[in-house]
Amino acid sequence: VQLQASGGGLVQAGGSLRLSCAASGRMFGRYAMGWFRQAPGKEREFVSATSWSGGSTYYADSVKGRFTISRDNAKKTLFLQMNSLKPEDTADYYCAAVVSGGDYYYTTQRDYDIWGQGTQVTVSS
Repeated sequence: VQLQASGGGLVQAGGSLRLSCAASGRMFGRYAMGWFRQAPGKEREFVSATSWSGGSTYYADSVKGRFTISRDNAKKTLFLQMNSLKPEDTADYYCAAVVSGGDYYYTTQRDYDIWGQGTQVTVSS
């Protein structure tokens, strides 16, 4: 599986963006997926994760209630709907994947072995 993230851009505080992560290759439905972000001068951090079915999801406290992760296995695409954006959400956003032995999600970087390139999100105040 290879991953291609898109959908980033410049938005005002309070606005919304929808990130997409398109996968190529086989067996997308067997991969647990996640979103991470890295702000300038900071370490990469976890944002959200979903199990291979999409039935289990998890969010960082900083985005809970504002972001929604989802996936369309038929279209091999992962999404991150971001609402009520804040300047502190400004970062490069990365999608990641790992073959999962069950319907689990993973929340740490070391759990993932496939990464897409980042898509830049800038939230102006």
